[in-house]
This record gives sequence, C-alpha cells and structure tokens, in this order.
Amino acid sequence: MLRLMDVQVGGVHSPVLVGGPPEAKAVVVFVHGNAGSGQDWKALMESVGSFARCVAPDMPGYGDADKPQDFDYTVGGFGRHLGAVLDQLAIRRAHLVLHDLGGAWGLNWAAAHQTAVASLSLLGIGALPGYRWHRFARMFRTPVLGEVMLALTRRRDVARTLRWGSRGALPDAYVDAMTHSFRDPGTRRAVLRFYRATPDLGAVTVRDAQALREVNPPTLVIWGGGDPYVPVRFAEVQRQYFPRTEIAVLPGSGHWPFVDDPDGVANALLPFLRAQLASTQ
Repeated sequence: MLRLMDVQVGGVHSPVLVGGPPEAKAVVVFVHGNAGSGQDWKALMESVGSFARCVAPDMPGYGDADKPQDFDYTVGGFGRHLGAVLDQLAIRRAHLVLHDLGGAWGLNWAAAHQTAVASLSLLGIGALPGYRWHRFARMFRTPVLGEVMLALTRRRDVARTLRWGSRGALPDAYVDAMTHSFRDPGTRRAVLRFYRATPDLGAVTVRDAQALREVNPPTLVIWGGGDPYVPVRFAEVQRQYFPRTEIAVLPGSGHWPFVDDPDGVANALLPFLRAQLASTQ
C-alpha cells in the first residue's frame, strides 16, 4: 500500500509517495518531469511496491511541494534538492526511474553521487547531444510571451498539447492534473525560471551522462515512438553513454508512455527492476 510522507529540506516541504518495505536498502526512486508530480508514478509504484521499496517526491515548484520564489530552479538546484530528499530518507543506493526534465535532474544527482547509482531507467530522456528545445520550450524561454502563454492556459489548451505529445487522447484525470498544475502561479514561475536558466539541455545532460562512464550503470531506455518533444532517435544514442543499455521503443506511445501505454512500460520496467534489485540485495 502506498502512503504519503512529508520531507522538509532547506526549508522546502516536499510530499513523497512511498511504497514497499521501509527497511530495504536499495530503493527505486521515481522522478517526475514538467509539469508533473510524484502522483504520476502511482500505478507503477503499486506494482513496484510489491517487491521493492520505492519513493516519488514532488519536486519544488510542482505538485503539492513548496514553490518558493528564492529556490534555485536550475538543473543543479533540482539535483541538489533530490539529493537532500534522499539523504533525509536515508537512501544510500538508488535505482533511478526518470522522465522528461526529471531525467536532467536525476542525472545531475547521479553524476555527483556515482557510487550510489544502482541502475537507470530513462523514459523519453537521457543524454541528448545536439538537442534543440521544442516549440513550447522556446515560448517559455521568451520573456512576456511565456508569461502570457501560461496565464492564458485553459483545460482545452492542455488537452490539445498533451494530445499533440501523444498518439491519442490521454485520460481525463491526467489532463485535469496537468491543468491544475499550470494554473498554479508557483508552478508557472518554476517552469519559466527553469527553462530560462537552461539554454542548452543537451549539453547539460551529456555532461552528467559522461560523468557516469566509469560507473556504467545497467540502463533501461523506454521511448515513445511518436514523441515530438524528444524524438525517438535519441533512444539508440544512449548506448554511446551507457553501454549496458536495453532499449524498449513503444511505437504506439508518445512523450508520456507511462500514461498512454502503461502496460508497455510495465512490461519493460518491472522485469528490469526485479533483475537489478536481485543483484543489489
């Protein structure tokens, strides 16, 4: 059974969704992206929690976490916050499951804590050499335009955007959750500050992936074949940085494979995690 706990680090409260045996030393750590929350992982965690301890924090600026004006909304700021949360939870060995911008944040933490990385599971994210921001990100990065775009966002706009990023309509509950996030002034501030502080996501992810070369963690790459935000061609690129990579391309999925193809994600992720956990017990 999953439960919520509150973690406070650096004066920032972050709710953390928790499952599995609390005494386990190796932990599956789920990190959401923009504009998600730890609740994005609930269905997968209900399965993972049957055989492993697992946690999923709301990152600052997102979900029900605090959204302070003075937080460092950069890759490094999120990476350090993630590390502080894991320290607070006494997690010393992590199997990272990362999606979207959570991939950049998680890889940043991993690069600074290489021996603590047990495995990587990358959903539509990873090392992105030569990556160029998608059209919405370019709007977020543009002063005034980004503010106006987010302030005028309505549910129908979110539904249209999510549909563009998927290969079919996503569930109403997910559209509602994303709409709620984008209506939150604190989340809008976090989104704009992050994108404007990150001109080259590709360079940042490559830097942190290269730092993990010697560790060479077992890696699972799951990619939606129709992802318009981070094209599927980057799936194979991960082998250049993580030689021990398994790749699962879900042709009927888009940028949110855990939402639009949950069975496909579970069929790839659960056996991989079981195998990695067996080797780290």
